[in-house]
Amino acid sequence: MNTSSANVRNMLRTYGKQLTSAKRLARFRQAMEGAQPPDDVARQAKRRELVQRIAHEVIENLIVNSSPSPVVKAVLDQLEREFGHRYLFEYPLDGGDVHILRETPQGPLDVEGAERNKVLRRLWEIALSKVDGTML
Repeated sequence: MNTSSANVRNMLRTYGKQLTSAKRLARFRQAMEGAQPPDDVARQAKRRELVQRIAHEVIENLIVNSSPSPVVKAVLDQLEREFGHRYLFEYPLDGGDVHILRETPQGPLDVEGAERNKVLRRLWEIALSKVDGTML
């Protein structure tokens, strides 16, 4: 068998190129399967920020306006269904923290402590889910 060194070098160069291409393709496939594209992650972060901002406005509407919007009404209705009580939210005139009142047959009662925190947390979660569900 008589082969020239030029043929062997040429063959090895071709195999090297094929091996490099195969490695690139394997890395590309792995990247496509595992991670989301960075622009999609940025888009999701922007959407999450926008949903939070709108949910904050919905909660402010809930507290400030006496005639609620449809989204605010849906949030209040779900809160009432989950807790079994109707709640009123009011800001005091001195600018302090929001007051939560629970409607009872005896009249409104202040909600305080752990129940207050639970109602506020659930209110925020419901507002986020309603806003996220209505956004395109």
